[in-house]
Amino acid sequence: MIKVGVIGGAGYTGGELLRLLLNHPETKIVFVNSSSNAGNLLSDVHEGLLGETDLRFTDQLPFGDIDVLFSCLGHGDTKNFLENHEVPSKLRIVDFTQDFRIKAQDNDFVYGLPELNRESIKKAIHVANPGCFATAIQLGLLPLAKAGLLTHSINTTAITGSTGAGVKPKSTSHFSWRTDNISVYKAFEHQHLHEIRQSLGQLQPEFATELNFIPVRGDFARGIFASTYMNSKLTIEEATELYREFYKDAVFTHVVDRDIDLKQVINTNKCLISLQKHGNKLLVLSVIDNLLKGAAGQALQNMNIMFGLDERAGLQLKPSAF
Repeated sequence: MIKVGVIGGAGYTGGELLRLLLNHPETKIVFVNSSSNAGNLLSDVHEGLLGETDLRFTDQLPFGDIDVLFSCLGHGDTKNFLENHEVPSKLRIVDFTQDFRIKAQDNDFVYGLPELNRESIKKAIHVANPGCFATAIQLGLLPLAKAGLLTHSINTTAITGSTGAGVKPKSTSHFSWRTDNISVYKAFEHQHLHEIRQSLGQLQPEFATELNFIPVRGDFARGIFASTYMNSKLTIEEATELYREFYKDAVFTHVVDRDIDLKQVINTNKCLISLQKHGNKLLVLSVIDNLLKGAAGQALQNMNIMFGLDERAGLQLKPSAF
């Protein structure tokens, strides 16, 4: 049994992670740390856990009692936390923030995209969970990078649900503003571009192609729908074969020969990819649940790999029929 600690477990991704851990056949939650919620039931904050657990938040950090620590803190906070706490050097950590996604000399975190770094994740002590937009976009581009075919400008528009903005209310995440509305933000400058470029360059070292990304806030709670297009000489048959070969061993990423919809992946750890050819343009559509494959589900998938478990353990989730 893998003993788990969670810090920052009061947000949306923390709640999803706790739901998954409680139903995982090989995990036991030892503590969920939150100074502001210490003493409260997990189900007081995450009401979807009513009837699932009587665990309470704590302000304690018994690192010696756990095998793995999940950090669901805000961006910048994991690095600060590790600098200010004596965390055992061999304690496995899966970090949800962007603090350690970019390689650096003083950073031993492995970038936790299983379809790209599975073998490195197996041996990792510390894993940096990818960003949600980054996951959807990279999975749509990795096969082309592997083949050295990202040589033309890449154009991506991706629309995300309101949970991607986090649990703390903002002017752009209130229901009255978000409903019946869409808007663009951080056009061409989104922070996930850095990790996307890093991963594409890992497979295609000479990668220096223009990557144009337009993020869009959507009128729904969860999910990401990414549409990416570029010039390509590949036929649709060649592109499909390339993608299916790349993902032949991927348990959650599937290349399908039909139109895809967001609802097909909501409440799952899947990524669905659909390819289309329009003249000289290759269109790549990719969809994920931002809270699962884009966050908590992928984090649990990484934990499974780190501990030698089946990647699917605790993640046999089914989408709604409607």
